[in-house]
This record gives sequence, structure tokens and C-alpha cells, in this order.
Amino acid sequence: MDTDAFIAVHRPQWDRLQELTRSRTLDAEGVDELMSLYQETATHLSTVRSTNPDPALTARLSLLVHRARLRITGARTPLWRHTRTFFWEDLPAALFEARWAVVLSTVVFLVAALISGLYFGLDPVAREMVIPEGAQRSLAQRDFVSYYFQGEASGFAAQVWTNNAWITVQSVVFGVTGIWPMFMLLQNGLNIGLSAGVMGAYGGLGTFFVYILPHGLLELTCLFVGAGAGLRTFWAWVRPGSLPRLWALARAARSLMTVAIGLVPVLLISGFVEAFVTPSGLPAAVRIAIGAGVWIAFLVYMLGRGRQVHRRGITGDLSEEMVGDQVATAG
Repeated sequence: MDTDAFIAVHRPQWDRLQELTRSRTLDAEGVDELMSLYQETATHLSTVRSTNPDPALTARLSLLVHRARLRITGARTPLWRHTRTFFWEDLPAALFEARWAVVLSTVVFLVAALISGLYFGLDPVAREMVIPEGAQRSLAQRDFVSYYFQGEASGFAAQVWTNNAWITVQSVVFGVTGIWPMFMLLQNGLNIGLSAGVMGAYGGLGTFFVYILPHGLLELTCLFVGAGAGLRTFWAWVRPGSLPRLWALARAARSLMTVAIGLVPVLLISGFVEAFVTPSGLPAAVRIAIGAGVWIAFLVYMLGRGRQVHRRGITGDLSEEMVGDQVATAG
């Protein structure tokens, strides 16, 4: 099929259908014309898909047919249903799709933290080259714990939430480079390891875990998820598979945005735990149990619910009607 000739012949019909879908009011004759053009355009779309799947033309006709269908049926999806679909299907699917990149991010962070913690914890000379001895003692005896008692809890929660959200945004924006997520993971891992090493050297390793674990389990997992989702965009750029590079990158970026938006309320929960649970007067075991509880709930949501919707073919990407059709490839 000659695509240019096909477009030249049928463009007036498509333009007229687009005009009718945008019209505020239609009389009986206009409705009949709308339905007729809708059926013809749907046939054109089927022809293009089966004979010469030009991506730009397929995307245009897919969107046009979708808009005409909505105009004919008058269907409107309520906002609450969009919200439910996002949090109950799209987000867990996008999280599950990124699971192996999240595992890689977790390993990079933990290895950096472990090496840093052992190195600075066992070598006083190395510790003093980074932090003077007086500052080390102050950190272990006072500063580490006092950090969690800054000002009012609500204001502290907002500060923590904003900071963590900013880190996630950086993963979204710079994830395609492949460098920034790794740098962020290594930097945070080394800093956490340094703090653990100093606390351990002064007999405060137990205090370190009591004040890190309640909120850190969920907070760090969000960091790993954001970095992992960012790395997936880099991998889609390097290894696009059967799709053209830009299409594969766009698909990964849309799923990444789903993850970034979905992590906002999760980070808010983490911020509240850090502000209200970590410094509370509850027994240490109870504080850690609360943190572990919300962390396990997130993992069940990500891996359990994510697996369920993933098996149904949901990926966290936008719907075909919103994006246009996929590029047809042989293979």
C-alpha cells in the first residue's frame, strides 16, 4: 500500500471526523455522519495496521478513533476510577517491572555501606582523616540522636519528605544517563557506612540501628526503587530490543514517571515514621516493628500485587489510546 496516496485519499474524511469530535453540539445529521466516519476511519486504522504499519499514521488514527468513540458513547471515566487504576494496577505493575534494577541498586548501596562501615569503623586513622576525633565523639554521643529531635515533628516530617522527593526527582531526570543513579547510591551508601563506622567505634552501633531502621527500611527502599527505575530508562536507551530506540526510551520514561508519582505518598509515610515514630518514647523493638511493618506492606504491594497485574499484561505504561499504537516489528 502506498502510504502517501492512502493519506491523500482519506485525509478529508479524517479531518471532517476530527471536526465533528470537537463540535460542542451535533444535530441528527451530524451524529449520523460522525458514526459513519468513525466506522470508516476504524476500517482505515485496521488496514494500516495490517498492511503498512506506519507508526505516525497509526498513532494519529488510533487517537482519532478513540476520541470519536468517546463522543459517540459519551463515556467519561470518573476521577476516582483513574486514581484507583493508577494505585491498584499501574503503579504496582511499574514497580514490579523494575524489580531487577531495584535489586541491583540495593546491592550497590549495601556493598558501598558495608565496605565504608568496616573501613572507617576499624581504622581510626582513616576516620580522623574524614572527621576530626572531637566531631566523631560528638556525633556518637549526641549529634546522631539529636538530629531526630529537631523542632516540631510535623515540620521535620515535611522537611524529610521534601528532601527525599527531591532525590527521587533527580533519579527521574538524570536516570537516563546511567551515571547519576549509581553516583547517588554510592554516595549515600558511603555516608551511611561512615556514620555506622563512627557509631560502632564509640560503642553506639546499637543506637545507630535503633534510630535508622524504623524509617530507613522504607526510605532506603524508595531510594533503591527510584534509582532502579532510572537505570531502566538507561538500559532501554542502550538495549531497546525490538522497538526503535526512542520508542523504547519513551516507554521506559513513562513507566518511570508512574513510579516517581507513586513514590510521593510512600515517601510521605516514611517521613511521618521518621518524625513521629523514630524519636518517640516507644520501646526500641516496637519502633523497629512499626518500621518493618510498613516496609513489608510496601514489598507485598510491589512484588505481590505487582506480580498479579503483571501477569495480566499491565506494565505501568499509558494506555494505547493515550499513547498511540506500538510500532509493529518482525521477530
